[in-house]
Amino acid sequence: MADFQPEKVLDALRDLDADRAEMREANRRWQAMLRSPRGRGAVARYRSVLGEPETVEPRRVGDLDCRALRWPVPLWPDLRLEVLTAPGGAVWNEWLVRAPGAAGPDPRTVEDLAPWSCTVDEVARAFAPARPMEGSAPTRWRLAFTAPDRRGELHRVIAEFTWGLLQRLPER
Repeated sequence: MADFQPEKVLDALRDLDADRAEMREANRRWQAMLRSPRGRGAVARYRSVLGEPETVEPRRVGDLDCRALRWPVPLWPDLRLEVLTAPGGAVWNEWLVRAPGAAGPDPRTVEDLAPWSCTVDEVARAFAPARPMEGSAPTRWRLAFTAPDRRGELHRVIAEFTWGLLQRLPER
């Protein structure tokens, strides 16, 4: 997220009472776990770092029966890290989602789409039909849609997300 919102990341570090060195060390350890030849599966990695999930529930996505595991996120109490696993346990999606029962945003215009304010799903629902697009890395997505500005003028928009959280709208 620091690639898109470095100032927000610095604010978040302060909120978490952490510094850049701790952030770099946490990232280094996570990357080492990902690349270890003796590495555990993805769900085991999340459990080793985050503990047991807050919820585990069945989910059907198209023809696929899967499981949705969710962990609280200290920085964003209204969000959860959701990991979706296919039969056999393979992780096929990992992103931030709104916590059950938490009031999400109600974006109606392009101006309502501030960084870190909405999840992929919330933007897709608000500005349907939206077209998912590949992002620049495994934890990044883009979403194409049409949205009005405050004056009612329609704009073609491509929003960029990291871990499912809105990062930016490139210049229109």
